[in-house]
Parts: sequence; structure tokens; C-alpha cells
Amino acid sequence: MNDDSTPTHGPEDPSALVARLRATFRSGRTRPLAWRKQQLTRLRELLTEHREDIADALHADLGKPRAEAYRSEIDFSVREIDHTLEHLEEWLRPESVDVSGVFGDRASAGTQYDPLGVVLVVAPWNYPVQLLLVPVAGALAAGNSVVVKPSEMAPATSTVIARLLPRYLDTDAVAVVEGGVPETTDLLAQRFDHIFYTGNGAVGRIVMRAAAEHLTPVTLELGGKSPAFVDAGVNTAEVARRLARTKFANAGQTCVAPDYVLTDPTTARALEAALTEAIEEQYGADPAASDAYGRIVNERHFDRLTGLLGSGRVVTGGQTDRAAKYIAPTVLAGVRPDEPVMREEIFGPVLPIVEVDGLDEAIDFINDRDKPLALYAFTDSDGTRERLAAETSSGGLGFGLPMAHLSVPELPFGGVGESGLGAYHGPHSIATFSHRKARLDVPLPA
Repeated sequence: MNDDSTPTHGPEDPSALVARLRATFRSGRTRPLAWRKQQLTRLRELLTEHREDIADALHADLGKPRAEAYRSEIDFSVREIDHTLEHLEEWLRPESVDVSGVFGDRASAGTQYDPLGVVLVVAPWNYPVQLLLVPVAGALAAGNSVVVKPSEMAPATSTVIARLLPRYLDTDAVAVVEGGVPETTDLLAQRFDHIFYTGNGAVGRIVMRAAAEHLTPVTLELGGKSPAFVDAGVNTAEVARRLARTKFANAGQTCVAPDYVLTDPTTARALEAALTEAIEEQYGADPAASDAYGRIVNERHFDRLTGLLGSGRVVTGGQTDRAAKYIAPTVLAGVRPDEPVMREEIFGPVLPIVEVDGLDEAIDFINDRDKPLALYAFTDSDGTRERLAAETSSGGLGFGLPMAHLSVPELPFGGVGESGLGAYHGPHSIATFSHRKARLDVPLPA
């Protein structure tokens, strides 16, 4: 770790900042495997040595429970870094291809990963550590310089990141830029070699338009309404526990949380009772008093979410407190497809149940809407699994446990269509932040 006396750069003009980081990249400093591993190791030290500072910031910004901050933000990021450190040399190894049939036995060919240059990582507010530092780790592992833009909507976390990163990472190759829309706009006007943005589709379009000016490749990690199909005959008590555990984590402010449930009328009735019990089991009779339940990020999002509570019929929850930015874990039943809660990504602790006749109608319902970031299903039928895999399109497909695919670093995490462009995690981060270069060697005659 660097100590507090480590020189840091003050506020810089964005063009000068990018030029400085590009000079570092061109010097070759970021390319050696040893440098990459050193930066990842230091990033890991930051997370482990300042767990309490980070958890405090997350609680200040989101009311995030400490256990949840450790599990979903700090420890998640550490596991990703550990996996990368273990496998990085293997992932970077050049691969050979056979060209003997074209150029004879003396020729050789293959591919190698080249770092791109200077990368911009723009993070969201809902998981302001994990969704910032995991992409940053991938960019560093691939050998790039990085401009780090934390979310201004999580100001305490942004402050901690801006204070700590220069103490741990190479300040000639990594820079933090704090601020809001003006600062982000100024950054987007620069020429980067890759832009990685996590957030919503409206801003994703702004990012993509700005990137087009320089033909800069982008990764867009967006969101959407991720459905959960519940098949007839399943164990509704266990389904309800798993839905409650994933839907209401971070007070529902998770891009891959189950957005709504699709199921038949009989199963819907059983789920209503089971979800009521599961929520109480998880958060107690009064979730507002639970130290395991978070809060809404700000009043604007609170007002947006309370405006959705009039859809359908409240099964459980519905209580709100604007001053505390609290919305109880809420289940809505009898929700029609055209109601407000079904017109936008909820991104909060409200779970609608929409009734369908069965699998055929569920598949049609999903396919009639934008491709979701994730599709979940609870079913005992292999045929149902295969039909959902073959007949729907989503960024990820999970059976039995929502959101779990994020925790498998060898799986690509990303969306499709409106839910995103590109993917990362594990080896997929190396592919995202590198250029896979073709190499061919045809020797001259002796």
C-alpha cells in the first residue's frame, strides 16, 4: 500500500488527465504481468483494510445493512480479484491456430490479447463499490490505464473511493474523477479506447452517442424488467423465500433483481401467502426496524416508487415513510400488464404478480417486451427449462435462484438489446478490455 504521503494529482482538465494516462500507457508501464498483478493485489488490500470505512459509506448512501455491504459489495469484489489473480496468466496466454493447410508446416499463427489503452469506467449508485471496482479490476488486469468515475448519487462512497484509490494504485495510470453530469459530460467528450458504463438506457444512449464521435467501443450494463416464471406444482414456500431474499436485497435497487412474477392463477394464490410469510421470516413483522433492510437512495426515486403502489392489490407491505426514504417490502397481486408498475423497470422493493394461463402465455408475454437483463424460472420440468432457453432471449438465464449467475466469475455478465451491450467478469473482462489480435508468421525461404 502507498502511505498518505504518496503524491496525488489535483483536479485536472479532462483532456490533460487523459493525455497523462495515455502517456503512461504508451510508455509500456501497464503491460507487464507483474504490474497488473501488483495493482490487483493493492486493490484487494484497499477493500480488506478499509472494510469498515466502505461499509460506513454504503450505509450513509443507501442505508445498506453491514452484512449486505460485506457480502454484495466488498467480499464480492475481493472474490473477483482473487479469481483473476489466480487465472490471469492463463487467460493472457497467446493461443495458436493451425495454418499448415494454407501456408505449410513452417508457418505459424495465433491470437494474443493486447490492452486497449485508456479506459473510462462510469459506475452507478446502487452498488457503488462492486459495480465500480470489478470493472476497474478487469481493465487493470487487461493492462490498461483507467479513469474512474464514481456515482455522485452515492456521495459518501464516492468520497471514500477518491480518497483511497490514489493511496493504493499507480496514480500515473489510474485517476478518480468525482462530480455529476457536467464532469461526466466533459469526460465523455474525450477520446478513450473503451467506455464501460453501468446504469440506465437513457444515459446509455448518451454514452453511445458520445463514444461514436471517436469510434470508441462501449460496454453498456443496463437493466430492464427481469421476469420470474413460477411453474405450477413447485414448492411455493421455498420459491417465496428465494424471491424475497433476492428481490428485496438492497431494497430492490438491483438491476438483476426479479422485477415481476409470471404464474398461473392457482400458483399465484399460493405465492401470495408464501411471500407474506417469507418477508416476515426475513425482515420481521416490522421491516422498518430490521437491521437487514435498506432504504431508497433519494426522495426522487422514493416518489417514483410510491407512484407505482396503486397498481393491482397490495398483498403485503405498502407502508412508506418519505423522511426515512423507507418503502416496505411490497407484493402486489392481480396486476394487469398495462398498469404503471409494468411500464418501467421498478428498481425498488415492489414485486407484482401477473397471472398467465401457463408456459405458452408466459413465453409470449416475455417476447412481446424488451429483452431483459435476466430471466428466472422456478420449475421441476426439464422441458420447461429447455423451452425457456430456446424460445426466449435475455442477458442471463437462471433456474431456481435469481441473481446467482453474477457470483460465477467464469460466466459472462451482461445484457442484450435494451438491457445492454457487452459482458464482463472473469475472463470475459479480459476480452472486453483487450483487443484480440491475429498474428501470422510466414517465414521467407532459406
